[in-house]
Amino acid sequence: MGCRGSGDVAATVFQGAQSRAMETDKALQQLTEFVQRHPRLLVLTGAGISASSGVPTYRDSHGRWQRKPPVQHADFMAEHTTRQRFWARNLVGWRFMRDAQPSASHYALAELEQQGVVQHLVTQNVDGLHQRAGSSRVIDLHGRIDRVRCQGCGAEYPRETIQQWLEQRNPAFARLAGAIAPDGDADVDDLDYSNLQVCDCERCGGVLKPDAVFFGGNVPTAVVAQAADALQQADAMLIVGSSLMIYSGFRFCRWAQEQGKPMVAINQGKTRADDMLALKLEWPCDVLLPALAMVLKGYRN
Repeated sequence: MGCRGSGDVAATVFQGAQSRAMETDKALQQLTEFVQRHPRLLVLTGAGISASSGVPTYRDSHGRWQRKPPVQHADFMAEHTTRQRFWARNLVGWRFMRDAQPSASHYALAELEQQGVVQHLVTQNVDGLHQRAGSSRVIDLHGRIDRVRCQGCGAEYPRETIQQWLEQRNPAFARLAGAIAPDGDADVDDLDYSNLQVCDCERCGGVLKPDAVFFGGNVPTAVVAQAADALQQADAMLIVGSSLMIYSGFRFCRWAQEQGKPMVAINQGKTRADDMLALKLEWPCDVLLPALAMVLKGYRN
């Protein structure tokens, strides 16, 4: 049996890299042509765009759930023990979310907004990374975890203020570390949460909750209306890093289809709207979006 020499291996690696580069160029060309035909985009982003920032996703590339069920809105509101469990995990996870940095895709979308391509950006994420990257026309469909709101009087608090309160009164929990989970959660189960002190509203004593839509909760009607209006103003929709398995995001695809507006998705894996898309690019968004911004900027200069 013969064996391959180092020259053969190098040639194979080179050919593979060359083929990959050609495929990337083709995907970029397709995306560029789509944007040139439809220059005013509504962008819908999901967890995949924050993956390279280290923020975990809920689903795998097949759209299947890959984590334990998250806290449900009704349970959080009804049960003090559920709130204790949530805040113990969030106390650990928030430190990471606070320090997470935008990805290349976040920065590229901010650049595309400055170029006038991105008219509005609707994100299903609650990490605030789009705003940190410089995007200003952002609609936070599911809210933000860097704010906390009283469910009684509506008072708003910075999440970092609540973090300081929790750490001061729960020093043992403040020293914990755990694997980071989506949306500021952390895997620190099998602990006794019964002694955890939970912060209540200093104005009315009401329940404090991150200003984000929990599973089982509802997206505010005004936010949905704002996002729907943004879609009306767009020529097409660009979907980035979302499986669209959650209806709150998928409905925008249905509305776009009803309005005859084409959709392109950049997502490495299955989406719920695969059969509705004019173009699907199973390519890293951190590769395509910065390249797109650079190409379009070159056309304008």
